[in-house]
Amino acid sequence: MTQTSERVDSPVRSFDQLFIGGAWTAPATSDVIEVVSPIDGKVIATVPEAREADVDRAVAAARKAFDEGPWPRMSPAERATYLARVGEEVVKRIPEMAEAFTWEIGAPAPVSQAFHDNARKMWGDSSTLHERFTFEEERTWEGGRGRLVREPVGVVAVIIPWNGPVATASLKIGPALAAGCTVVFKPAPEGPVSTMLLAEAFEAAGLPEGVISVLPAGREVGQYLVEHRDVDKVSFTGSTAAGRQIMASVADRIGRVSLELGGKSAAIITDDAPLDKVLPTLVFAGVANSGQVCAALTRVLVPRERQDEVTEALAAAYAGLTVGDPREEGTVIGPLAAERQQQRVLDYIRVGKEEGARLVTGGGVPEGLEDGYYVEPTIFADVTRDMRIAQEEIFGPVVSVMPYDDIEEAIDIANSTEYGLSGAVYAADDETAEAIARRIRTGQIGVNTWDMCVTQPFGGYKQSGLGREGNVEGLGAFLETKLIMH
Repeated sequence: MTQTSERVDSPVRSFDQLFIGGAWTAPATSDVIEVVSPIDGKVIATVPEAREADVDRAVAAARKAFDEGPWPRMSPAERATYLARVGEEVVKRIPEMAEAFTWEIGAPAPVSQAFHDNARKMWGDSSTLHERFTFEEERTWEGGRGRLVREPVGVVAVIIPWNGPVATASLKIGPALAAGCTVVFKPAPEGPVSTMLLAEAFEAAGLPEGVISVLPAGREVGQYLVEHRDVDKVSFTGSTAAGRQIMASVADRIGRVSLELGGKSAAIITDDAPLDKVLPTLVFAGVANSGQVCAALTRVLVPRERQDEVTEALAAAYAGLTVGDPREEGTVIGPLAAERQQQRVLDYIRVGKEEGARLVTGGGVPEGLEDGYYVEPTIFADVTRDMRIAQEEIFGPVVSVMPYDDIEEAIDIANSTEYGLSGAVYAADDETAEAIARRIRTGQIGVNTWDMCVTQPFGGYKQSGLGREGNVEGLGAFLETKLIMH
């Protein structure tokens, strides 16, 4: 439970009940999460902190709803009508969700709006999955015939981080519900208010009893949920280290897992790529949401003779970004989400200097913003692949510019980390860029652009995760396959 000394008035609502099995109910204990705003380090709201007894109630409700209730027995089209209603209720609440996200996580209004618009898209996608997915099909083979059916995996634990709570939750919960699963959802304690507003959308949509619970809590309770014997599958987004722990925790029961983990994505700039074609997406790809984006382009690979040109252009672009209070119009870069995250990023900047990387711009706390958890947009040059800042996910506004001597070396550097989540290739023509992109081992990659496409398969190679989220591929992650033979 967070302990702080100072509270402020804010428009962010507090909650005193948990959403368990589709109903607001008193929590098992009086423990609360004090939501600390990274803008100034002050408490802006409180929500109940779920404990193990709350998890037991939520899992029991989900188990009963799956084993005995109507939800998994509805047709996919029937479930889709509920998902469409959830989407409608989310849209109604986007203004309040976005404001809460700005106060509790520090995202400037345009960033917050974009995250919640993605949530809208995700619910729209989930409510139409049944039109694009084959749940049953006839199969024949030599000497036999049968029907292949795809059935919901069961009770799903959804666990997410704080950097985009409603959007990340929507990406997971929508397909899980579309599949016919029941869900126990644990958001992170740093940004719980917007997810409690999501719970209100679930309630308003009228989902059947037991289908969905929302339990804000910390890691200990999250671990308890992961280990629960009545949970059939865990869908997790977070750090690679936490993903390893989850895999180990479910191994003894052969529990199903989907993992969307860390990233250290590379942008390759070729020798003929015009910078005016590169900068519009590259600048924000590295530092949007203060760099707290798993798919951020944090390694910029450039021909050695172009390193100064690119770093100077990036530095000039960063100098034009307003860093400050995310509630104020014109702010582009807000604070890091928590004090410990700010310290983590500052520690990596120190490491980069010690390793011999050249600090081009940034590197500290902006003057006048010492009360919050801010870090200046930072660029390092002369970064080599063996440096920690080139290998480890920083999750802050820190970009490493890495020189290469030929395109084969660039591809090798891009593939040289344990991650493979996102990326981009910038070249004078799309054909050249795509030829290079096909050689990068990563789940999504842009050709002369960068984006996170939330309604198409998203996920990573290597230690960036297991499985895909979004579209029919994301739906398939919540289904089991059965062959009925005749």
